[in-house]
Amino acid sequence: MIRVGIIGATGYTGAELVRILCGHPEVELTVLTSRQYIHQKFDQIYPAFAGRVDLICEEYSAGSVCERADFVFIALPHQLPMKIVPELLKRSKRVIDLSADFRFKNALAYEACYQPHLAKELLDTAVYGLSEVYTSEIRNADLVGNPGCYPTSVLLPLIPLLKAGLLELNSIISDSKSGVSGAGRSLSMTGLYCEVNESFKAYKVAAHRHNPEMEEILSRQADRPVVMTFVPHLLPMTRGMESTIYAGLARKATAGDIRACIASYYAGRPFIRLCPEDRPPDTLHVKGTNYCDIGVKIDQKANRLILMSAIDNLVKGASGQAVQNMNIMLGFDETAGLGNGPFPI
Repeated sequence: MIRVGIIGATGYTGAELVRILCGHPEVELTVLTSRQYIHQKFDQIYPAFAGRVDLICEEYSAGSVCERADFVFIALPHQLPMKIVPELLKRSKRVIDLSADFRFKNALAYEACYQPHLAKELLDTAVYGLSEVYTSEIRNADLVGNPGCYPTSVLLPLIPLLKAGLLELNSIISDSKSGVSGAGRSLSMTGLYCEVNESFKAYKVAAHRHNPEMEEILSRQADRPVVMTFVPHLLPMTRGMESTIYAGLARKATAGDIRACIASYYAGRPFIRLCPEDRPPDTLHVKGTNYCDIGVKIDQKANRLILMSAIDNLVKGASGQAVQNMNIMLGFDETAGLGNGPFPI
């Protein structure tokens, strides 16, 4: 059994890590930290875990965490992990960070979206944790920067086609929608029930900080700069994410060609599902799971490819992918702890 600690266990992604890992056959949860709920039992904060998780949340201490955990997840807001990770690595811990602090190779790109980086020396060795794309690098990594939820939903459908030269690189537009849990558990006006219910709106149009994260990865995969337009929207539901992505075709291709390219690239990868042409991806069908469902359609009149993808933003878009990355790093079955069936309704 591997002893696992979660730093920041009481936010939505932290709690989702607890949910997944408490049923993982190779894991013993040994440490949960929290900034707001020190000395409180986890099942008092989240009563759904009564009888399942009775650990007491504690204040973060590098010495205490490293003494009782072999592997560490960090589920804290941006800026905090960069202060914590260097010490954990010095103490020979392997780390997955769910914030943006270690997703970028380019420190200037990170700082343009977030804040000054305090551990730039680690950016070269940190591995971007898009599980199905950077598997071999993740396997040998000590530090993984887990992708954002929007990037996961957009990059997974695009990368196989970009690698195959099927896309006009600067024609990519993503129209993406997320449930409210994507904003985290902290109180904010925009997340209040009366502000979200019966509402559907775009936000941070062409200015969302996941945009440069996606452009960096797409450019790395294409070996030349890629610019895309990204428009996120907020949906009045708790969890779920759907991206509809538009791109010009670089050469003539059928929907069958596109599907075959994606299927070949992800052959044998258990969490990528191609949807039948008559059933586009639906957030309901991936709720609570680590699946990314992908659909394909070609607008023949406009010679434009339409890709659709659906994920659970808290699972494949965050904590589930983090556990998938841990499984890869430790040589476990990639699906370990992630095999719960989808909800039918």
